[in-house]
Amino acid sequence: MSGSLTYAYAVVRPSATLEAEALAGMPGVAGGPVGLVRSGDLAAAVGEVPAEEFSEAGLRRRLEDLDWLEVTARAHHAVVEALAAHTTVLPLRLATVYLDRTRVAGMLTERAETFAALLDRLADHEEWGVKVYAEPPPPDTGAAGPGGSGPGGAGTTGNEAAGNGAAGAADAPGAGRAYLRRRRHQRRSREESWAAAEEAVRRIEAHVRDLAPQRARHRVQQGGTVEGGGENVANDAYLVPRGAVDEFRRRVRQATDGLPGVRVDVTGPWAPYSFATPPTAQQEVRQR
Repeated sequence: MSGSLTYAYAVVRPSATLEAEALAGMPGVAGGPVGLVRSGDLAAAVGEVPAEEFSEAGLRRRLEDLDWLEVTARAHHAVVEALAAHTTVLPLRLATVYLDRTRVAGMLTERAETFAALLDRLADHEEWGVKVYAEPPPPDTGAAGPGGSGPGGAGTTGNEAAGNGAAGAADAPGAGRAYLRRRRHQRRSREESWAAAEEAVRRIEAHVRDLAPQRARHRVQQGGTVEGGGENVANDAYLVPRGAVDEFRRRVRQATDGLPGVRVDVTGPWAPYSFATPPTAQQEVRQR
């Protein structure tokens, strides 16, 4: 499939200086320039992308290529963040593609009322992430399990192991009991940390409810996606008024006071990805 398609990044309210200040020299997805398509009081940031890569069939193949996906996502988010530094922005989903700019203008006209209401709601707000982790204390290594350096383990000297078989046999049950006690302690510590982390989530929500008008819950992170250790118990986003950010952060920290085994990471500001309702990616391409 030859030619190009029109890639849409976000919806904004246009201004005389937006293109010159936010988008001038900004490389978009596939390296092309980014501009605005206007329709009434709305505009969409767009750029041209190769049809071979971004057609419906092309995207099905490319979205399985993690390297390609990362490069595309970084370019997409860079454009959205550049716009967000200058105006209220309504981010569109990654790989929202239309046949041409005329279709983009038609989409803006069709959804003008919805987009205007969303932009009004998001004005002067930022998205902040709040991730809560359970961090049990490290296991107690003072009493080693079977094969360890404690009683009956590898710390036993050669003379003791060879010359005192009866004593070695007597030590083995003690080592096993110590191992089981340690495992029970680890399990209890993990359960207590999870309970404390869940309590932290409840406290945070209560502490900021009157300050942050909306919260979005995302899938918790697992395995290699968790940074800094611990187990991710909550991965939330809050829509926070710009003038209340310091108070929001203070309340989040205060909510976890006295809760051991809990770590809370607050990240932001972000463009309000979690609070936008964009059109479905590839909708116009499928409709032709």
